[in-house]
Amino acid sequence: MNKRIYLASPNMSKEGYEQKYIKEAFDANWITTLGENVNKFEEEIAQYVGIKNAVALSSGTATIHMALKAAGVQKGDIVFCSTLTFSATTNPIIYENATPVYIDSEEETWNMDPVALEKAFEKYPNPKAVIAVHLYGTPAKIDKIVEICKKHNTTLIEDAAESLGSTFKGKHTGTFGDYGVYSFNGNKIITTSGGGMLVSENEERMQKVRFWSTQAREKARHYEHKEIGYNYRMSNILAGIGRGQLRVLDERIEEKTQIYNTYKEAFKDIKEIKMQPIPENTVVNHWLSVMTLEPNSKVKPLDIMEALEKENIESRPVWKPMHMQPVFKDYDFIKVKEKAVSEDLFDRGVCLPSDTNMTKEDMERIINIIKGLF
Repeated sequence: MNKRIYLASPNMSKEGYEQKYIKEAFDANWITTLGENVNKFEEEIAQYVGIKNAVALSSGTATIHMALKAAGVQKGDIVFCSTLTFSATTNPIIYENATPVYIDSEEETWNMDPVALEKAFEKYPNPKAVIAVHLYGTPAKIDKIVEICKKHNTTLIEDAAESLGSTFKGKHTGTFGDYGVYSFNGNKIITTSGGGMLVSENEERMQKVRFWSTQAREKARHYEHKEIGYNYRMSNILAGIGRGQLRVLDERIEEKTQIYNTYKEAFKDIKEIKMQPIPENTVVNHWLSVMTLEPNSKVKPLDIMEALEKENIESRPVWKPMHMQPVFKDYDFIKVKEKAVSEDLFDRGVCLPSDTNMTKEDMERIINIIKGLF
């Protein structure tokens, strides 16, 4: 059996930064939630992306949930949400008994289409929030989305789970909206094994998130609770891993970019293959390198995935849009084109191995297998 090549696996720093911070937590006997690493990790992320406040939480999903609560989303409220994403983006809308309305993608970034978003506001004038995703690390047309949300006085939550380190016009994704969400799941560009970070300029709301995420315990000698709370805070151990990983984030972005550029160069003469576009005025972290096949291609996405699988190489389809998921099929979907852009990308897309642990030989192996199909 050939060596396993993963889509995206954790990559600890060769300098051992993570071990240093974990050891400090053990030495202090402070391994549970909160602690020095948690405080410092919040400060360091806030400083890295250029924002005032950050709260470290147990997962990206918990982070979206807290953003929705901070935005005041309640039962019966409507929340506009990118359809081309992972279900973790939209599940918390249901946790709050709110109603998602899914918004189609546009072709230039694969993210939420501002034209479709405006169309959604025409149909539903008073949504409580908008969740816009930066897919696979590529920034959305976030300036236009911000403009639309401000015009309609609607809270914007940026799901930057996949795009930590990506920028639009020099500003970090996650810092344009009212709230920004990052994920440190095991496959993300940096990881804490599991975890997330909420960022915002709104200090009052972020203090409220800290309160809710530590079981909404009131300041009293006894255990006093006036609101429902959640056990959502990050542990001091995981924050230590995150601090170590943050020190190599720029290095990981360089490595991910090299992977993307290697694929792009290798496939430039195969007219059926197009790599995910890089929009103007952006720096993309290239968390995953994704390709699409032209509609007339005789080679289909499944052919590529099966050929790689036979060689013990992991690849994936593009996210299946949320409006196509059985669990969300009854919710409204707003599109501009007759065939939804998100559905088209799902039909034609392949997420290629984008693991920063890959060697040059690993990449040659992947590329030769794919080229061999054409």
